[in-house]
Amino acid sequence: MLDEWAVRRTRPRNGNLVMMEQNTQKLELLKTEGDLNISPHRKAWLHGHIDEETRTWLEKDEKYFLRQSLSTPCLNVLARAEGIYLEDLRGNRYMDFHGNDVHQVGFSNPRVLAAVQAQMNALPFCTRRYTNIPAIRLAEKLASIAPGNLNKILLAPGGTTAIGMALKLARVATGRFKTISMWESFHGASLDAISVGGEALFRSGIGPLLPGTEHVPPPNAYRCVFGCNGECTLRCADYVEYVMEKEGDVGAVVAETVRNTGVIPPPDYWKKIRAACDRHGALLILDEIHGLGRTGRMFSCEHYGVVPDVLVIGKSLGGALFPVAGIIAREDLDVAPNMALGHYTHEKNPVACAAALATLECLEQDGLVEHSRDLGVWALDRLKEMQGRQKSIGEVRGLGLLLNIELVQDRETKAPARDLAERVMYEALARGLSFKVTMGNVITLAPPLVITQEEMNRALNIFEESLRAAENSSLSGATR
Repeated sequence: MLDEWAVRRTRPRNGNLVMMEQNTQKLELLKTEGDLNISPHRKAWLHGHIDEETRTWLEKDEKYFLRQSLSTPCLNVLARAEGIYLEDLRGNRYMDFHGNDVHQVGFSNPRVLAAVQAQMNALPFCTRRYTNIPAIRLAEKLASIAPGNLNKILLAPGGTTAIGMALKLARVATGRFKTISMWESFHGASLDAISVGGEALFRSGIGPLLPGTEHVPPPNAYRCVFGCNGECTLRCADYVEYVMEKEGDVGAVVAETVRNTGVIPPPDYWKKIRAACDRHGALLILDEIHGLGRTGRMFSCEHYGVVPDVLVIGKSLGGALFPVAGIIAREDLDVAPNMALGHYTHEKNPVACAAALATLECLEQDGLVEHSRDLGVWALDRLKEMQGRQKSIGEVRGLGLLLNIELVQDRETKAPARDLAERVMYEALARGLSFKVTMGNVITLAPPLVITQEEMNRALNIFEESLRAAENSSLSGATR
């Protein structure tokens, strides 16, 4: 019965063969974005790891929620989360190296929980037109730790909405609506965010997007479209300025400082983009929604010695408990007092702000940023050693506890090993390690910053064991 249920969940509900053929044709395209929830490997996982009770809840989930790629049908049902671990209904525990990047201070962090509970008892909500002390303290704290002259804050309930506020601010401040952003980037799932984003999974087939959203290749030296062959010559940065010159009226460059799924720009990249923005009167908007301490600095732009005009933060700011995000801008960009750049209902939610303050306190007082830096160096060295043993590892790269392993079929051709990457993910899940597969063949390891070196070592051992098992199953032609 479980096998029949698993098969059914990998095909269209109406059984239409034409639709099934169309979906099959799209599989290869979708594999370039991330791990799929409709693949044969997912079917095998469901058959071997989902019990009757979990199956019942997953069926109800699919019945009542609108289905969408990557999150429906769901993989499993969680019962609890604590520290670096997730636990499902059967009591199976997984080290969470995915976490949607909300889990920097760990799940169920005692300091965050206590702050939230205290605030709920005092002031659980703040209606608009009013402010509250937690919100003011959070803004003051962010202004004090942000780099350079970034000292004006606007809060929002999520990273996508924060991106929208940044785009609106750029239009008001520059009088221009055009943007330059990166292919393969992700800035959120709303219409404005996917317009500047560059992932086909979110943009394809959706119809007209925002006008003036120009795109350029990301600074990916391993797969450089300009032919730098792994040694970046910054031709990608030159091309950004080339587009600025040709367009003539670009209002902002919008990009992730460090691409969460594997693109780590070379040291001088952002300095060159910063200078180009200054020459052409464009704002530099850096998206660090996935960041906040992960790369070994509180803000990733600090690695590059640049200060953007607008810094976008979110995800982990809420301590894996509450959704809260925001923008941190230069003071002279406070130019829209008569407009509503955001004005969201939960803009200054006092409970969310209390969670954010406690999260920042944990990052600073518990030394988690420095821990991320040091443990990240150690982990990257271990991955490079692993690369010497495993020929399917084409490249490893990392900054702090943002680590990426690119799997290839052949190191010379660099052909992406997408099927292998998915097999590795499920092998690792079976061994108690959860992580993200992105771009189809890039393993992204992003653990909570509270992880110990012992736990990290165990996770990397699991990954290597899983890689070997997946390689063996691929060679045997088995569909696990």
